[in-house]
Amino acid sequence: MTFSIVARSDDGESWGVAVASKFLGVGSAVPAAVAQVGAIATQAAANVAYKGLALSHLDEGATAPVALERLLEEDDGRDHRQVGLVDVEGTAAAHTGQACIDWAGHATGADYAVQGNCLAGPDVVAAMERTWLEGEGLPFAERLLAAMEAGEAAGGDKRGRQSAAILVVRDGAGYDGGDDVAMDLRVDDHPDPLAELRRLMGLHELYLVATDEADRMRVDDALAAELAAFATAQGQPDFLTWVGCENYEMRVAEDLAWIDPRVLAIVRGRA
Repeated sequence: MTFSIVARSDDGESWGVAVASKFLGVGSAVPAAVAQVGAIATQAAANVAYKGLALSHLDEGATAPVALERLLEEDDGRDHRQVGLVDVEGTAAAHTGQACIDWAGHATGADYAVQGNCLAGPDVVAAMERTWLEGEGLPFAERLLAAMEAGEAAGGDKRGRQSAAILVVRDGAGYDGGDDVAMDLRVDDHPDPLAELRRLMGLHELYLVATDEADRMRVDDALAAELAAFATAQGQPDFLTWVGCENYEMRVAEDLAWIDPRVLAIVRGRA
């Protein structure tokens, strides 16, 4: 009772899953991914064990079709399962069990698998696939979300909306480089979960993506004095302490040589 897309980025460096459903906390059940290994979505009567098993098979060198075959042959509930996966090379495979609630189906191609069950109709998967293919050149997470939004616009889950999630992995992309999780955002219960997911993606970009060099604004003596006065007014000993408290470290230089214009706008809006 869910629709999702599993994909590898055009540059072959990222893997991801985006999903939405009339189901509480779909992000806790459906997606899994490991950089330089692959990604999977397990849904319908989801077998969450598929996540670890599939990624293990892929890590051992199995292709997506081989990994999928192994999952299904070991599962007596295969007729009730739906699954899509993409391997390290971008080869995709998917399965829609014959007992999945109508409408149910999937589509695969180089670097992607799109699948859904209990949908308004086949137009949902078709719209997602078309939007994914037309989105070449978009940032990877944006492309995943655009495909999901197209599926929702085509009718989505015929029961309604409740939750959505996006997971993206890339080597060394995690917080402070500590793991491979570039993005892991979940909307567990919301009347418009994909719209809320888009809002959260905007916040993720603000807080956790470094400012492009071309967008960095040099901090001269006058601006440094303004920032210091602002920090004092906010009850902080200096501006960099305020930055740390507000989680804007990716948007301000450690030596305060530059500042992101968006952060400066926030400062001036609060002053």
